[in-house]
Amino acid sequence: MTIELRDTARLPADWKAKPDCLRDRVALIVGAAGALGSASAKAAAQAGAKVILLGRKVRPLEKLYDEIEAAHPGAASIYPLDLAGASPKDYGDLAATIEREFGRLDGIVFAAAHFEGLQPMLDATPEAWLKTLHVNLNAPFLIVQACAEALLRAPADDANASVVFVLDDPARVGKAFWGAYGVAKHALLGLASILHQEWDSTRARVHTLLPAPMRSALRRTAYFGENTMELPTADGAAQAVVYLLGDEGAAVRDKALDLR
Repeated sequence: MTIELRDTARLPADWKAKPDCLRDRVALIVGAAGALGSASAKAAAQAGAKVILLGRKVRPLEKLYDEIEAAHPGAASIYPLDLAGASPKDYGDLAATIEREFGRLDGIVFAAAHFEGLQPMLDATPEAWLKTLHVNLNAPFLIVQACAEALLRAPADDANASVVFVLDDPARVGKAFWGAYGVAKHALLGLASILHQEWDSTRARVHTLLPAPMRSALRRTAYFGENTMELPTADGAAQAVVYLLGDEGAAVRDKALDLR
């Protein structure tokens, strides 16, 4: 038995981000050093947003920062944070820093993922199980909880805020050997659904994004017999992220944006 997505939507045909469609908006990119996170950060900056690059390793964040700043001076900031070891206080400090430095928050993209490989569920160590659930499920909840006040507070321009949860194919990760990662991704869909219903009448939109197979470290880990380099880059999915962060994304507020 597998869980299937319902109420899906497609990205409008030939959709491209309009110049400055995210102008003056602030977006937090969680997992910014990964394939989808880095592509989303670049695409959001290209669209005019100020992007906060959150990730565990400083050196990849600095490299991404330099790339964005070279093309869009003043568009990027770095916030190093290890989700696996972060506490509720750390997330509170993150929210306080965003409030102090930017005075607003218009979007969060949850592109971080932790996956240690396919194995029988009961072979996972307790530590690995808890770490996977924390990075993929608990950390998104705690970040949204900490940043909720900023997301729900309407700024002067009355723009909407967007929270984008990145899913994985439920029919795939609901099968044997996907373990804590599969459990976390199914639970993340439930979290997004409940939060959407609770925030449906607010300025903050809740979105879910289901990318197509793409070139990434997670894909290489799961499909070690596949030539991952033959897959598309994350650039196409990053355009969908910009769509969800912008005003046009309101059209799919209650649906999962399916890119497969």
